[in-house]
Amino acid sequence: MNQFCCSCLADLHNESPLQINVQINKTKTRINSPGDGFIVLKYYHAHTLYARGPKVGRMTVIRMKIGIYDPYLDDLGGGEKYMMTIAECLSKEHDVSVFWDKEEDMAALENRFLLDVKKVKLTKNIFNSQVSFFDKIRETQKYDCLIILSDGSIPFVLSKKLFLHIQQPLESLKVLSVADRVKFMRVNGIFYNSKFTKSYNDKVLTGVASSIIYPPVAIKSENVKKENIILHVGRFRASNVGADDYKKQGVMIEAFKKMVDREMVNGWKFIVASSIKDEDKETFAQLQKSAEGYPIEFFINKTNDELWKLYAKAKIYWHASGFGEDLEKHPSFAEHFGISTVEAMGAGAVPIVLNGGGQTEIVTDNENGLLWNTLSELEEKTEKVIKDHALWKNLSEKAMKRAKDFGKERFAESVKNLVTA
Repeated sequence: MNQFCCSCLADLHNESPLQINVQINKTKTRINSPGDGFIVLKYYHAHTLYARGPKVGRMTVIRMKIGIYDPYLDDLGGGEKYMMTIAECLSKEHDVSVFWDKEEDMAALENRFLLDVKKVKLTKNIFNSQVSFFDKIRETQKYDCLIILSDGSIPFVLSKKLFLHIQQPLESLKVLSVADRVKFMRVNGIFYNSKFTKSYNDKVLTGVASSIIYPPVAIKSENVKKENIILHVGRFRASNVGADDYKKQGVMIEAFKKMVDREMVNGWKFIVASSIKDEDKETFAQLQKSAEGYPIEFFINKTNDELWKLYAKAKIYWHASGFGEDLEKHPSFAEHFGISTVEAMGAGAVPIVLNGGGQTEIVTDNENGLLWNTLSELEEKTEKVIKDHALWKNLSEKAMKRAKDFGKERFAESVKNLVTA
């Protein structure tokens, strides 16, 4: 029997139990009504759906045409995984298109994050600056819903619904211009990746419903023995981010070297797994050179499957985004959520992460991980977990339990409810 996706209630006048024939674009299927005499047809389509049965009338439901745009799709970061998971989830029940011009970028995303986007269509990027304003709005009229990853800019579109997703505090956005306020009137809702992000932006982006949909984290279990590994996973960006060491990999490398010199981590190694773009390779090579002579290894541009093998082996996970920065002045330098932290926790690695940004929504100090404010605390708490196996085991078990709260099923349901409300 076909499964349907969005609510439309048909009164069958208490004719129960009942079978009715449903015809959708000349394809027939049979549906049993429940005992209360009602049938819930959860299906959207651009054409009329006919239900035939005793005293059943004609019903119109819609299979939505949805467009998704992420201006940073070639970045291969957590934001891109988030947006393309939206595409994956919605494409199971709707017609979903992604506005982008390079097929190889979609292929790279599919491979890196193991996404099933076979039903997602790649269509011309109408948000490209070379596309005229009138061509853009004419094209957007064809869509029931647009979902756009926004950096604070508000597009003018004529789709029936418009949702903005914002993944970081918008430091430069202090007040909306008159033009933006006019465009903002067409926004149906904003959804954020964390309370941290929402708390900053709600002050400016008022007058529209806002919500939080935490990123989806699919936990993949690997039956391997844990090793004495401290792991960090994060993309390396040295350009166009406002900070020389965006994820603070250099800070963590120096901290680990210091611990090695003090014999605090005998028998342990530090693994840095990063995705790197060509323009940043020269700068990253300097980090690699600084680690020579120490038990520090680098894994570059690995697939999700390969990363899970690292997560499975690691006992401890480090994250330091935002350290040393004025996060009141520059909140965007903090980790906005922390997908890799959740993935590591799901594999049983104990998170020892900076006490700031979205990390504090994931990790509760001394319950399912440890939070730190200074490098001395990072070193001391790491040494404590290394030396106390019972403590490590307790935190590891609770970390795995916590990670399950961010499952893909919850994410998919939240996204469906958002766009079909």
